[in-house]
Amino acid sequence: MKAVALTRYLPIDDPEAFRDVDLPKPEPQGHDILVAVKAVSVNPVDTKIRAPKDKVEPTPRVLGWDASGVVAAVGPQVTLFRPGDEVFYAGDITRSGSNQEFQLVDERIVGRKPKTLTHAEAASLPLTAITAWEAFFHRLRIDRHGAHAGQSILIIGGAGGVGSIGIQLAKRAGLVVIATASRPETIAWVKDLGADHVVDHRRPMVDQVRGLGFSFVDHVAIFNDMRHWNDAVELIRPQGGIVTIDDTDKPMPMAGMKSKAASLHWEFMFARPMHRTPDMIEQHRLLDAVADEIDAGHLRATVTKILSPIDAANIREAHRLIESGRTIGKIVVEGF
Repeated sequence: MKAVALTRYLPIDDPEAFRDVDLPKPEPQGHDILVAVKAVSVNPVDTKIRAPKDKVEPTPRVLGWDASGVVAAVGPQVTLFRPGDEVFYAGDITRSGSNQEFQLVDERIVGRKPKTLTHAEAASLPLTAITAWEAFFHRLRIDRHGAHAGQSILIIGGAGGVGSIGIQLAKRAGLVVIATASRPETIAWVKDLGADHVVDHRRPMVDQVRGLGFSFVDHVAIFNDMRHWNDAVELIRPQGGIVTIDDTDKPMPMAGMKSKAASLHWEFMFARPMHRTPDMIEQHRLLDAVADEIDAGHLRATVTKILSPIDAANIREAHRLIESGRTIGKIVVEGF
């Protein structure tokens, strides 16, 4: 089968950063389904894992953690899907990725593809939707059905992949959304997604948020990096919560968190499949819920660029665009 893989970790402008290879077609066992991949999207996690380092893989390594496709075969313990079903998923970072014609993935972290979306549109959603959903509803314990309607949330990194779906989920839950964006095109994007207010993360955020009339916000989601930690601590209300998706070696002073009895939550959407947690099927359930919301017209896909076909050249280009730091929404690569 066709696949895009690496053996060395190289700068993205190196033509050997990714290679087109032929690999054996895998066979599903246990709870695995075999998916014929139709489209994939590229996320910052892909670029972080591919970042240059002094390491050589003994066999080609396939990256990619976002896909939409069709079930080709199922393992003997599979009960949720059957061949022919259309699915979407983010997968498991400890296993071979989605940049290949056929991929094995555990049924418990797979959802049904939204009926109203193409495979390219569906591939833009799983990783970011799981991340934002878990961040808001599992970590911060926001009620997605509106019990916390009227509370405020500051989403730092509003125009990125996670922020783009996060704005929609927060608005659907009834929150007042303050999103950060710094360029005219990203400001327009987050407003179109439903942000109530926009502040510029390239300028001091505390003054801007307080200028909107918020002394504090009920929740903060850091969906880019931790350089905004001090602003987040200053703005979170006493007994509020901050969730972040970024690991960091930057200082994270905690005195302000302690004095407010505020909570810090880490969101890592691969934690459930990586550790085979007893509740890993929650990702199947939440992806099905996202599909329902999409098909009902309450959420929309966030793809902004589609490349074709799925080959080394286009995967390199997608990584290059992500590394530019100027992407809006999601980049998808479709079709082998």
